[in-house]
Amino acid sequence: MKTVRYITLIFLQIVVCSCVVNYVPVVNDYEEQLVVEGLITDQPGINTIKLSWSEQIWDRQFPRTLKGCIVSISDNLGNTHELTESASWGTYITDSATFCGVVGREYTLHIKTTKEPQNFSYMSRPTKMLPVPEVDSIYYEKEVFRLSNIPVDGCNIFLDTHDPSNNCKFYRWEYLETWEIGIPFDFPNKRCWLSQKSDVVNIKNASFLPEAKVSRFPVISIQDPDDRLNIKYSILVKQFSLNEEEYNYWAGLKNTMDQTGGLYDIIPATIPNNIYCVEDPNRDVMGYFCVSAVSSKRLFIEDEFSGINDTYLDCYSNTIFTSRPDTLPDVNAGIAWIVVDHSKENPPLVIVTYDMGCIDCRTRGTNIKPDYWDQDK
Repeated sequence: MKTVRYITLIFLQIVVCSCVVNYVPVVNDYEEQLVVEGLITDQPGINTIKLSWSEQIWDRQFPRTLKGCIVSISDNLGNTHELTESASWGTYITDSATFCGVVGREYTLHIKTTKEPQNFSYMSRPTKMLPVPEVDSIYYEKEVFRLSNIPVDGCNIFLDTHDPSNNCKFYRWEYLETWEIGIPFDFPNKRCWLSQKSDVVNIKNASFLPEAKVSRFPVISIQDPDDRLNIKYSILVKQFSLNEEEYNYWAGLKNTMDQTGGLYDIIPATIPNNIYCVEDPNRDVMGYFCVSAVSSKRLFIEDEFSGINDTYLDCYSNTIFTSRPDTLPDVNAGIAWIVVDHSKENPPLVIVTYDMGCIDCRTRGTNIKPDYWDQDK
C-alpha cells in the first residue's frame, strides 16, 4: 500500500500562510508519534508494514523510519506470523511462502518498538477480512475536453460491480496505468512502456444500495492524454473490500486530500485509526492496519483520439540527419550527442541529437514489453 509512503505525518493543524516572511511556531509539548502503514490481502505475495516516527514539519521533510522493531500478525485461530525487516529500514515483510490472508479470518497487528529510553507495544484492533466480489466491467467513453481553448479528445473510465451476497458494502479501488510510447525515428529503442500508479483515493459506500451495486463509478478522467492514448493504453483496477471503520479512515484521508491537494501531503492527526498503544492508550498513533480481499480487472484502449499533443514534436528539429559533418554543432561542448557516425563512409551520414529522449525511449520508460500487453488480442 502506497498510501502514506512519502507523507510527513505530524501532530499539528494545517496552516495556510500568505506572508512573505516565514513564521515557525514554537511548540514545546510536541511528542513524536508512531506512524503505521500496512495492508494484508488474500493475494499471493509479500505483505508490507511500514513504520516511522512523525516529525514537526519545520524539522524534516520526510518521516524517520523505525528500525529494529518486533512485528507480527496474529489471527483469530491462534496463528501468529513473524515479519522480517527488509533491506529498506522501517519496512517489515511477510514470508510469501508461509503467509497469505484468508477471507473470513480476523487479523491483529502487533508492534514492539525498541526506541530508548522507553519502549512501547502497539496493537491494532482485530479486523475481519471481508470477501470482495469480482469487478463486473471496466469501460471507457470518449469525451472532448478543452485545453487552452483547444478541443482535445480524451476519455472517462468507469467501473461496474455488485455483491449479490451483500457482504461487501464498502469499496476501495487502486489502479495502475501502462501505456506504449514510440519515438519518431527508427532506432533500436523506439518502443517503450510507461507505468503510473494512482495517487487518489477512490472509495464508495454502497451499504444503502441493493446488492451493494455500484454503477458507472468514475475511476479516472484522462483529460490531458499527452501520449497516453496515442498508441495503446492499459489500466489495471484493483478492488478492495472494506469494513465501515476502514471506509471512514479512507474517507477522512480523501477529505484531507481535497483540502491539501494530494495523497502525499500532510495528514492531520484527526484521521481515525485502528491502532493503539498497549501501555498508554492515550498515546496518539497515526496510520491504519488495512485488511482486504482483492479482485482485479484490466482494460485496454487502442482507439483514435484527435488533438493529442505530439510529445516528440520537437525531436524533428532537435535531431539532425546530415551528409555534411562539417556543418554539425560542437558536440564536444556537451549540448549535443552523436547518435550515428558514418562520416568516413561514402556518402557520409551523421546523426546528432540535442535530446537523448528523441533517439532512446528508455529515458522515459522501459523497452521490456509487459507480459500481459497482448492479452486483449
